[in-house]
Amino acid sequence: MPAKPTPSVLRLTVNGRSHDVTAAPETPLIYILRNDLGLNGPKFGCGLGECGACTVLIDGVAARSCVIPAGACTGRAIVTLEGLGGRDNPDPVQQAFIDEQAAQCGYCLNGMIMTAKALLTRNPHPTETEIAEALRYNLCRCGTHVEILRAVLRAAGGSAA
Repeated sequence: MPAKPTPSVLRLTVNGRSHDVTAAPETPLIYILRNDLGLNGPKFGCGLGECGACTVLIDGVAARSCVIPAGACTGRAIVTLEGLGGRDNPDPVQQAFIDEQAAQCGYCLNGMIMTAKALLTRNPHPTETEIAEALRYNLCRCGTHVEILRAVLRAAGGSAA
């Protein structure tokens, strides 16, 4: 029988705040974010890094928190959906998704928004093709792809029509 992983204190910087959490370094980051820090933006979808519902930004890069060990995130800046903006002051990407009504069930939105934010950080004026390419690994079962593309175009300052 394999040995049980030994918990240790991990210092994580999430949404600009430092948090000390006790967990085995191999613990998937999503469990720390949701269970220990109470952040519900990242959703648990497939648990395999395939669907994108759990996407967060790590040092500005979109990453699947269900397959990233929490121990690999110490000393790095983690941003969740809650860290982008809130109800009173949403991030421009969040506001564009609201304006374009780019949601149905909403389960994929965390991943779509976080991936779009990472894209717009590295490429502030992407083409529709570049947006579709960046979002292609984020799964949406509801079929709001047209609205999602328009929302990212709007956030980029492009045509949303």
